[in-house]
Amino acid sequence: MLIRRQSSPSMRPSRPGPRPSAPSAPRHGLARVLSKLGVCSRSQAEKAVREGRVRVDGRVVLDPERPADAQRQRITLDGEAVAASERIYIALNKPRGIVVSAADERGRDTVYDLLKQAGLPWLGPAGRLDKASEGLLLLSNDSVWAAGLTEPKHHVDKTYHVQVDSIPDQALLDALVEGVVEQGERLAARRAVLLRQGEKNAWLEIVLDEGRNRHIRRLLGAHDVSVLRLIRVAIGSLVLGELAKGQWRHLTEAEVRALVQP
Repeated sequence: MLIRRQSSPSMRPSRPGPRPSAPSAPRHGLARVLSKLGVCSRSQAEKAVREGRVRVDGRVVLDPERPADAQRQRITLDGEAVAASERIYIALNKPRGIVVSAADERGRDTVYDLLKQAGLPWLGPAGRLDKASEGLLLLSNDSVWAAGLTEPKHHVDKTYHVQVDSIPDQALLDALVEGVVEQGERLAARRAVLLRQGEKNAWLEIVLDEGRNRHIRRLLGAHDVSVLRLIRVAIGSLVLGELAKGQWRHLTEAEVRALVQP
């Protein structure tokens, strides 16, 4: 006779539990998704969504903050499917008198007028220069890369050559590094040195590791010094070099990588 032995509870195979679900990709608001894809700026995306020009899986979405996933959902703008654009990185020598804006309500020339004939996709500025300032300006449709250059926590050096209306002494240069509090903001230079001087004015080299609105003009103004000319000559390791005013060029892969290294 064949006797079957019953397994004790400890010998019985256990049933497998539910498998943990794979982590889902982070979801961002629809406007941010469009911006990260390099389609347009965040503000332009918000405007397009509110105007009903954006659909997600065939449905119009009017809330720019509604979560969306570009990898799993079909997103269209003005009826065209949205996909990640080729990443473009350019350096431009901004002339004085040009504004850094996609459109100007006063009809002034913008940096985008200098790019009209180039056939480039939408590009956003990685940092800004005011109308009276000139020199190195970076533009890209890679919003993550641009944020790495502009967020204060990353402290990417920006170097400026500044013509002032007086002859500064060492006490003033030291005071620029020490900084001031102006309108509730602390303004300071990382470095300030005298480059050359004439009879009534001089050129300084000023390095900032963060940039506030009209930072250098306000800092010098706090010491009763006026700016005659302000040129940004370098951002991190990238120098303006011989790039002519109003002209631009693509950055090399090495230059792009070097600018975002910690």
